[in-house]
Amino acid sequence: MIEFFIAMNPPTVTAQEHKVTVINGKPVFYDPPDVKDAKLKLCGYLTKHKPKKKIESGCRLVTKWCFPNGRHKDGEYRITKPDTDNLQKLLKDCMTMCGFWKDDALVASEIVEKFWAEIPGIYIRIEEL
Repeated sequence: MIEFFIAMNPPTVTAQEHKVTVINGKPVFYDPPDVKDAKLKLCGYLTKHKPKKKIESGCRLVTKWCFPNGRHKDGEYRITKPDTDNLQKLLKDCMTMCGFWKDDALVASEIVEKFWAEIPGIYIRIEEL
């Protein structure tokens, strides 16, 4: 099992925010600067926690997204955007780039929650199945 907490303001941009341009008549997708920055920031934090050996079997990913609470109560569920599936896509893409697993298709089970929190960050637990 791998378990850690990244103390940070979680990114609110998502992997869904791709842009498209046409080059030689063909669509080319790219990340806008804010998505690129979010990926770099996440990878910077994740690299410190990557396993010595990549996960190569099925696993469960538990993620708790903790956003700065502002006027909300600590631990109150966040029911506004960004959507959990879009947050997870960005996170799993970064975890793949950082070498947590051979392929994020190995994530067969996910538990994802998002909260308002006094201490912002991302809690991550990976369990092999």
